Amino acid sequence: MRKQYDDSADLPKVPVNQHTLKHLIGIYQYMMPYKMLFFLGILCLVFSSTILLAFPFFIGKLVDKALGKDAASQLPISNFTQNFSFLQDIDFASINTIAAVLMLLLLIQSVFSFFRVYLFARVSENSMADIRKSLYAKLMTAPLPFYDNRRTGDMMSRLTSDITLLQDAFSITLAEFIRQITTLVAGITILFMRTPTLTFFMLGVIPILVLAGLFFGKRIRNMSKNTQDELAKANIVVEETLQAIQVVKSFTNERYEVNRYANSLDKVVATALHAAHFRGAFISFIVLAIFGGIVAVLWYGLRLVEAGEISIGLLVSFIIYTMFIAGSIGGLGDLYGQLQRAVGATERVREILEHDAEIDVREPLTVLPAVAGNISLKNVQFSYPSRNDVQVLKDISFHIKAGEKVALVGHSGAGKSTIIQLLLRFYEIDKGEILLDNQNITKYDLSAYRHLIGIVPQEVILFGGTIKENIAYGKPEATDTEIQEAAHKANALSFIQSFPEGMNTVVGERGVKLSGGQRQRIAIARAILKNPTVLILDEATSSLDAESEQAVQEALETLMQNRTTIIIAHRLATVRQADRIYVLDKGHIAEAGTHEELLRKETGVYSNLVKLQMTEFA
Repeated sequence: MRKQYDDSADLPKVPVNQHTLKHLIGIYQYMMPYKMLFFLGILCLVFSSTILLAFPFFIGKLVDKALGKDAASQLPISNFTQNFSFLQDIDFASINTIAAVLMLLLLIQSVFSFFRVYLFARVSENSMADIRKSLYAKLMTAPLPFYDNRRTGDMMSRLTSDITLLQDAFSITLAEFIRQITTLVAGITILFMRTPTLTFFMLGVIPILVLAGLFFGKRIRNMSKNTQDELAKANIVVEETLQAIQVVKSFTNERYEVNRYANSLDKVVATALHAAHFRGAFISFIVLAIFGGIVAVLWYGLRLVEAGEISIGLLVSFIIYTMFIAGSIGGLGDLYGQLQRAVGATERVREILEHDAEIDVREPLTVLPAVAGNISLKNVQFSYPSRNDVQVLKDISFHIKAGEKVALVGHSGAGKSTIIQLLLRFYEIDKGEILLDNQNITKYDLSAYRHLIGIVPQEVILFGGTIKENIAYGKPEATDTEIQEAAHKANALSFIQSFPEGMNTVVGERGVKLSGGQRQRIAIARAILKNPTVLILDEATSSLDAESEQAVQEALETLMQNRTTIIIAHRLATVRQADRIYVLDKGHIAEAGTHEELLRKETGVYSNLVKLQMTEFA
């Protein structure tokens, strides 16, 4: 059974719950190789946070010392804090001593903060690199139907922006969450130990902040998702137009594309500003609640000072602790929003990471024993997964002997290229079977099987490196001599040597610095270097001028020697020398025979095609 592929390229942001958190934690498996560094980072984080919490305590002592309040230790102690009276019994010799202790605490805290940042950076950078490697490996090994309903821009977004969100979750969000929780719990504990009455009064504002966070959090999450989706759409516009820049310019659609991108960005801005209203309202409320709470606590604390229940230094210490705690509570709301975005990014990344791969790139390439190259199609039926209702191939059967040159001809849409894609195992057939040397091609190791097949396509795609690198793509371990020989056999050496940098000439993105004929000959050299058992020529000369076509055709003749060759061509002059021609019509094989045999069928499909292209045979 052929697997069905979801056509949804974008997964929605999801709420933070036990299920989604489990998925997020699952991503943290990439952190396991660096768990010792992570554990040390956590220790540094806890130490830096707890040491900083001693700062308000000594500030209070400093104030009391400056005011001459040594008698502060004689203030009434509540039953709750009797067991912790040592905090009030600590004696400090002078202001200088307390100031020195404060500076020492800040120095120690700074050291721990540095190592915390550095260790988390090492863990996050290495972990994210591992995720990117795994994600890219999945993209490279995903079956072709995976890409049928997905766009390049979306895949790029998952490899870039989504991973960046996860990196923030690894290096910033997690660390800040632990720091804020540590500050919140330790700070409240210290305040309860020292001034329980004032602490209960201060904590009255927390339920309001929690309810506000829940109210605004859901709306901020949805709006953040909409902003990210609109930005992804704008990025897709850039991706597509840069890939098809020649088409844009040939149709003089520069203004149209600039306006299209501007309109997309306008939607991004509008969505982001709408979300900013809610974020602004949330932040404003938090600020109002926090500082309003501080004013209320200050008012109530001063009344306790007047009553002689606490010292002014203890009140100052309490106010600083309150600011720490309030900052932690406010920070948790923003961290929750970041956590929601990270969960959404996790879902999008997991969709790819958990997708079935065609091959395992960690396994070495299997080398098949020598195969002759006999190919058979038996009663093959096929429909594309994205168009199940349209049957492209209908009971196709034919046989190609090893070393034969066979041509597939027919009108556009007849099924020629589909046969090639099935032969390359880009798709699984619905019914029937394809055999190589009397064995079903699904029985072969996929990488080893495809390694037997070389293809020279109509539209040659070159990588943006040098000519040498592009030829060597057919055999990455090839020597300079082998590359040179392949270029010679492909009739490409002469024009390569005419360039000042020779083999090291950079071809530009997709090979734009070379002519069509030059690109074709580079592709032929690449195929020669691969030395395939089965060769596929897919309209290899259809877009060339007469001079380039002759040079390419001579190179193809060299390439086709002693190989099973399948030629797809609209220009029938290129298939006259084929051992057999199969004429496809509406998914069927309408005719089969040599060029001369098919011409004798004056009312046949092939004969009609020849008449339409009579000038080719003049």
